[in-house]
Formats: sequence, C-alpha cells, structure tokens
Amino acid sequence: MSSGSPYPTGGSSAPDPSAPGSFAPGSFAEALSAGAVVLDGGLSNQLESAGHDLSDGLWSARLLAERPEAIVQAHLAYFEAGADVAITASYQATFAGFARRGIGREEAARLLALSVDLAREAARRARGAGARRPLWVAASAGPYGAMLADGSEYRGRYGLPVAALERFHRPRLEVLAAARPDVLALETVPDTDEAVALLRAVRGLGVPAWLSYSVSGGRTRAGQPLEEAFALAAAAEEVVAVGVNCCAPEDADTAVSVAARVTGKPVVVYPNSGEGWDASARAWNGRATFTSGRVLGWRRSGARLIGGCCRVGPEAIASVARTLSG
Repeated sequence: MSSGSPYPTGGSSAPDPSAPGSFAPGSFAEALSAGAVVLDGGLSNQLESAGHDLSDGLWSARLLAERPEAIVQAHLAYFEAGADVAITASYQATFAGFARRGIGREEAARLLALSVDLAREAARRARGAGARRPLWVAASAGPYGAMLADGSEYRGRYGLPVAALERFHRPRLEVLAAARPDVLALETVPDTDEAVALLRAVRGLGVPAWLSYSVSGGRTRAGQPLEEAFALAAAAEEVVAVGVNCCAPEDADTAVSVAARVTGKPVVVYPNSGEGWDASARAWNGRATFTSGRVLGWRRSGARLIGGCCRVGPEAIASVARTLSG
C-alpha cells in the first residue's frame, strides 16, 4: 500500500504466534481437527446490500482499488455475525483481468495482496470489539472462467491445456501466499482439468489450501463424477479440506459425504441460498433452502468448514454459528 495508507501491507511485520488467527504454519489445519469452523457468506451480496454497484468485469475486486473500506466493512459484518473465516475479495482478481482495465502488473500485485490485508484488518477490528475466538483469512482464487466474466466458470472446459491453466493461476497464488493468509481458497472449480492445474500451482507455496468444486447433481459443472474429482486431492499434502461451494444446498448434501469418503480429509461446504437467478429478468427468484437442519447434516457427514456463498448473508451465517455451537 502507498505511504499513508490506513491499511497494513502484507508481510510488513512478523506474525504473533500467540494471537488469535495468527499465521503460524499448521495452525489452520489444527483448527479443523478441533471442530467445525464457520465460514462467511457471500461477499458480493453483502457489498450490494450496502449500495455498491458490482456490474463490472472485475466484480467485487473493483472495490479493492476504489472502495477498500467497503470490503473491510463487509468482512466485519460476517465476523460480527459469528464467522470464523473471511474469504478475500480476490476471487475475480487476476493479472489478466486487471490488465484489461489498464492496471499494470505491479499495481495488480499490490491489489491482490491488499485483499488479504483488508480481511486481516476486519479481523483486527472484530477482536478490538471483543471477539475472543480465533479469526482466519482465506485468500480466494476463483477459476479461470471468473476472469472471463462470461459465465464459463460454471461450465469449465475452456479449451486450454492443464499446463496453460497452471501458468495462469501460479503467479497470483504466489502473490496471495506471500501476503500470508491462513489458507488459500481454491474455489468454484468447475472441472477436473482446472483442479489438476490448481493442485500443481499451490505446490511449494508454504500455505495450506482447500479445494472446492461447483457442482450440479452428483457431478462437477463440466460433468465429471464427484468421486473422480475429489480423488485428485486425496494425496495432496497442501490441501487440508475438499468440498463444494456455489451450488444448490441439496447438491451439497450428497457431495459432503462423497468428499469425506473419497479423500478422508475434512470437508468444506458453502453453497448458495437455493434461490435461482433469472438472467432475463436479472433477478433472484424461488425460496431459500439453506437451513440449519442441513448444516447439522453436513457436519455429521464430515464437514468441518461450513458457511454460505451467493445470497447467504450475515443473518444466515449467524444462524450457522448458533447451530454449530449448540
């Protein structure tokens, strides 16, 4: 961050290993073994509810440059609701995506690192307001299709070889890892090719990761069986949790048990609200099927990281936190 910034710059000071949510190696994985950890909800819907326009190819990542305080406030709302983990605003932040907006590589790297700093700042404020539980930062890395901003993140099969996808992901993962998040969130992955690329790209970064697919029924968005998809991460030592996100809650029900059985790892699950998006009307419709009863079922099936994605806000996350603590 430039001189005089109100936000810290990633890596500017040594972590305090005694502090909640510190960045000591292994601490996040150890938290998963101790019990369920509550993730936040949809960052975009929280920003939109605060009046921010995200109709842009960079989506919420645009606010990293324009309204960083808005991102802090969105993360803080989830911490105050009971979330233990904030997922950063870097889902759609890539060197290629920033370049399309005329943002050079150095500034793009600064904004990627800033996404981690903003989540960490929200955790600091939450602790200052009285939070006594560990608070964690997950650096989001969305799929290649998120950068395209054309819906292909829900289809996969971009026509690119695995090696090209690995070259796309590795540079930003290096920047995010250097900003010292507690974990990397490899999320909304639509197919196994991209999962292979991401698993290669996180090797040697020194930061644990979770791998989370977007699914429909018993398959990835690209159509591969979930058993095949989850098995890719079973032996990856960097991966501390495997699961699903940005899917219907009913699809998550089966996926959680499959992920636990196939990998033997803790499961991460954070589906959408269950409402449907009407592209022609540009509006959500239907009813939410994200319920506390489902949350308990996911935990029984092996889920240890539980939260929400699109249309799941602080009120729903507060209910998740209450359910899991009961």
